[in-house]
Amino acid sequence: MNHQPYFIVVLAHSLHGRLRRVHVPHSAVYGVLALALLGCFSLFGIASSYMRMVWKVTNYNVLRSEVDSLRARYQKLEKDANQNRQELATLQMFASEVSAAYGLKRRLEGPPDIVQEGRLVPTLRETLDTFDFLKTGRIPRSKRNTTLMLNGKPNLWPVIGSLSSYFGDRIDPFSGMGAFHSGVDIVVPTGSAVSVSGDGHVSFVGVNGGYGKLVVVDHPNDVQTFYAHLSGFRVIVGQEVRMGQTIAYSGSTGRSQAPHVHYEVRINGSPVNPHKFLRSSSLLAGVRTKRVAF
Repeated sequence: MNHQPYFIVVLAHSLHGRLRRVHVPHSAVYGVLALALLGCFSLFGIASSYMRMVWKVTNYNVLRSEVDSLRARYQKLEKDANQNRQELATLQMFASEVSAAYGLKRRLEGPPDIVQEGRLVPTLRETLDTFDFLKTGRIPRSKRNTTLMLNGKPNLWPVIGSLSSYFGDRIDPFSGMGAFHSGVDIVVPTGSAVSVSGDGHVSFVGVNGGYGKLVVVDHPNDVQTFYAHLSGFRVIVGQEVRMGQTIAYSGSTGRSQAPHVHYEVRINGSPVNPHKFLRSSSLLAGVRTKRVAF
């Protein structure tokens, strides 16, 4: 007869004093110990996983806080940079105006010695140009640049409509986050005629990213005007345009939610507030304001 080794567990009753022997095989004891050891390892693994998860969540929160801090610093630096560019562009504009005014004053007063003025009678070419202008009404080619300088400052509204978005910081209608708006948005029906705000030359006609269909006009003193979200064009690159001339038609192309014209003024490539130019326009009173962002 094969006897399996076993442990004897003696149980004693506290009241009756009875003794009871329980035979526990070695294999059962070893099985219980193995299960207990396995349970310990499982609990250790669960605890380790939980600690790792807590550590990762803590690190994630720290990294997220640092990212939010860096984003806030970046937005502040971007805002300061935009303000510096606007101030620089404004100073350059004032410097150009002062230089032009000073040069005009010197020309009116004349040099200290009138002898240095040179000839005081017009040349034959100037006389013929004057005669041609009086006869045909065409501006002589030799004087076109001078005439262009007189009306080159963009001080005319491109369209008459409702101002829906102003220059500067705003809430981006697509992302819902703070953003810098480099121009003004004027709401008008699709197909409205868009007029150039000053004399100049067309330097760009086409599609440009979020601007959609865009026309860019170069003016004297490194000034540019942008007309964006258009539906069609009336000019070509290199064409000379005059203040009030129709150059395009309004639309809703590019990054736009409704028909309007995005009008932008830049000096030396930096956007400036168009109101600095438009506040003297005689059409300013015709522009209505409506606080709806597009």
